Amino acid sequence: MAQIKTYARLKPTKKAYNGYVISKNVLTMHIPDNKDFVILGPQNNLRSNFSYDILFTNIFGSEASQEEVFDGVARDIIQNFLNGYNGTIFAYGQTGTGKTYTVEGNTNRYSSRGLATRALSMIYQELEKRSDQHISVYLSYLEIYQEVAYDLLNPAARSMIPIAPFARVTVVEGPRGSCILRGLSLHLAANEEIAQMLLLQGQANRKVAETPVNQRSSRSHAVFTVYLQVRKHDSDVLVNSKLHLVDLAGSERVSKTGVDGQQLTEAKSINLSLHHLETVIIALQLDKPTSAVGRGDNPPQQSKSNSSLMSSGPSSDNGGSRQLRFVPYRNSLLTMVLKDSLGGNCLTAMIATISLEPENLGESISTCRFAQRVACIANNARKNEEVDDKAMIKRLKNKVAYLENQVALLRSK
Repeated sequence: MAQIKTYARLKPTKKAYNGYVISKNVLTMHIPDNKDFVILGPQNNLRSNFSYDILFTNIFGSEASQEEVFDGVARDIIQNFLNGYNGTIFAYGQTGTGKTYTVEGNTNRYSSRGLATRALSMIYQELEKRSDQHISVYLSYLEIYQEVAYDLLNPAARSMIPIAPFARVTVVEGPRGSCILRGLSLHLAANEEIAQMLLLQGQANRKVAETPVNQRSSRSHAVFTVYLQVRKHDSDVLVNSKLHLVDLAGSERVSKTGVDGQQLTEAKSINLSLHHLETVIIALQLDKPTSAVGRGDNPPQQSKSNSSLMSSGPSSDNGGSRQLRFVPYRNSLLTMVLKDSLGGNCLTAMIATISLEPENLGESISTCRFAQRVACIANNARKNEEVDDKAMIKRLKNKVAYLENQVALLRSK
């Protein structure tokens, strides 16, 4: 079992709230005793004039480069992906805190390349070293916009016709609870150049809009997936793995942003989708022995008064026994797509993007609370190996033909 690793990335700002204390992997947040300082809604029971410690696997400060984030978060997951393990990296946080920049980067500067671009470069560089293997790489790019899934790499999107509708993708549950994406196109990428071109094409087709807090706000969830099939020349074993790179739409407070019309509809849909995601996280957090909650590889660090940012959620005190609960993956398309990534067969990492501005303290607390819950989840990652029946039959037929030929030669003597 592997705990989901959680990382914090702090957005650069010139007016940081002075109630934050940052160490290598602990973010301390001080809740001020100020009635004019709106923290969260009345349903959240955080104490004022109090400090909370949030433990992450690592914290990337506002000066951290894209390369540092990639090396710290993605490199190990991608290496395991190349060796047959599923991987997922997802960015979560308030709108305008750098999720899309972290995942997609900025094409204007080479040093600003995001996780996805760097991941493709690493994958193809490593695959070039494997001359003794049959290798196939496929890509897909899924968008979830207002609870409808679209294929960002369908032929209409490739034609770059603005009025052409994107192909809808149907998300259904398959055998043993698997997720089947009907209508999602897979694209063979024989080299890095083709892969990077497909990535850029999908990024250009995402739903974005200007909001009061972000000039180019992603209004959809995007899941860029790399599928890898590997078989050694002399083996019947086929190794399949997939890598999800997920840029979630940003959470936002409608009352704070003041959006209306279409953007209001989008904001409500985004918040509902993220609510369903958190509901799944809470269910998974509770569906585990409480004895595992505490200091360790990446558990939530409790505050100095033994309280936690998670304390306002449902109690997880079950005396250390495992209490199986229903996990509502089917409540939203996003949670169905990420089912394996959350509590399943996957090595998963979360990047929590956090704003340090005082007016965003409430949203930052919500992000940290979510990260604490995610850190409690353990996945059961395993190498994805299966016998390639076609390859085995072909090899056995060749062997039979060889033996028959040898018998014929012996008889002719």
